[in-house]
This record gives sequence, structure tokens and C-alpha cells, in this order.
Amino acid sequence: MSSDKVAIITAGGSGMGAASARRLAADGFKVAILSSSGKGEALAQELGGTGVTGSNQSNDDLKRLVDGTLEKWGRIDALVNSAGHGPRAPLLDITDEQWHTGMDVYLMNVIRPTRLVAPIMQKQKSGAIINISTAWAFEPSPMFPTSAVFRAGLAAYTKLFADNFAADNVRMNNVLPGWIDSLPATEERRQSVPMQRYGKSEEIAATVAFLASDGAGYITGQNIRVDGGMTRSV
Repeated sequence: MSSDKVAIITAGGSGMGAASARRLAADGFKVAILSSSGKGEALAQELGGTGVTGSNQSNDDLKRLVDGTLEKWGRIDALVNSAGHGPRAPLLDITDEQWHTGMDVYLMNVIRPTRLVAPIMQKQKSGAIINISTAWAFEPSPMFPTSAVFRAGLAAYTKLFADNFAADNVRMNNVLPGWIDSLPATEERRQSVPMQRYGKSEEIAATVAFLASDGAGYITGQNIRVDGGMTRSV
């Protein structure tokens, strides 16, 4: 078994997922990356890790990634669940099929790999799962209806997971990004942010890396807003 820490990143070929993979590798993690485009596999090779070209909507692809990671390094210390983009439409125009797609993209993208990885972490008596969610999980925007609905569900799932696995030193937290530079920029969106700028993918990655670190060892079941002050709660 490797003495190095090992991280799996799903949907890690671009954007916040790729930035998280780069940051974790810089922090000394061995990285295994899944993406549907092939970019994740190329990035993993660049970072000295391993990659699989496949979908986080496929249990078979995820199992291939997890099995390959264990075969190579013998452990999994962090799982970072990123996501693509789900359906967007006026609320009553969203079809049954689109709602089901939204659930696959924004909720099952966490549940599927967690089913595979959590038992491994439980045996290790250590592990951190970090889900890249959205700032609009609790203050839903009509711009992102399927994301808001299913990521509110993800917040509930995360609390249930924490209740079940905290005693085994296995943690789960969500990062809630606002307008980030991996998205198309508009002046209206920029002005909606108190900090008056888009966030950087690297800032999300830094939050992910902290939550994966020993310094966050007493943090679980939380939703961490990283949105320039756009959404706030007491």
C-alpha cells in the first residue's frame, strides 16, 4: 500500500474539477481522474496519476476508476465529485426526462461514487468526500432549476452521510461556488457579487484542498459558500 495520499476526482477534465486535481497533486496527492472527454485522462498523465475516460453516470466506469486506483495505490483518501451541466428551462416546461437527467447530473453523480468509495474509507478509518455543488442550493435561481432542486437534495444527503460515517473519521462536505471564471462572464452577473468579480477556479480548488486536508478533520456535513458574499445566512 502506498504511503502517499490518494484522491479521485470525477468530472475532472476541465473547470473546477481540473483545478481541484491540479491543486491536490501540488499538495502531494496521487490523483485519479474521470472525465467523459478524455481531458481528465490526459491531465492525470500530466500530473503523474491515472485516468479513465468515462461517465460519472455509469456505475461500470466508476468501478473501473476505483478498482484501478486501488490496484495502483491501495488506498483512497479523498473523493472530489464535480459535475457537468443539467437541463435548464422554465420550471413548468421541464419534462420528466429532463428532471431525471438533472438528478443524474447533480445528485447521483455523488451517490454513485460514494457507494463505492465510502466502504474503503470506512475500513481505513479515514477519508474525505468533497462535492462541488452550487451557491444556489438554498436560494434557488430560476436560471438553474434542476441544479437548485437536486443540490438541495445533496445537502440533505450530505447530512445523512455525516451522521452515518463521522464516527469512522470519514467526512463529507459540499463546496458552494457562485459565479466562477469557468462560466461565461456577464457584467450583470459580476455586479450581483459584493466582491464585484467572478471567482477563480483556483479559489474553489483551494477550498476543496483544505476540506481534503487534516486541517479540516473536524468539519463534516457542511455547505461552504465560496461566492464572493453573494449568498449569506445566519
